Amino acid sequence: IGVIAAFLCGNAMALAAGKIIEQKGKTFSENEIAIKKGDTITFTNNDNITHNVMSRSAGNEFNIGAQAPGVSAPVTFDAAGTAEIICAIHPQMRMTVKIAG
Repeated sequence: IGVIAAFLCGNAMALAAGKIIEQKGKTFSENEIAIKKGDTITFTNNDNITHNVMSRSAGNEFNIGAQAPGVSAPVTFDAAGTAEIICAIHPQMRMTVKIAG
């Protein structure tokens, strides 16, 4: 039982490290967030319109593509630094992710 408990605790800790950023009302739920290199952020579209979350920041480039309402997409940040996140459809949607090495 000790091994199973340790295994379950390890998984719970790993899951707790993940962050969720919601999109609603043509805004991100956070303007800025700090994470560690290798952490994953799940971008969840809780809006009633399609979004396209992306970053062109060096080392952390990604493009989720058309993300319909209700869809979630995980993104892992592999490089330390700052990632500027935007919605390619709604340019007013912006946020900053600071990634510690």
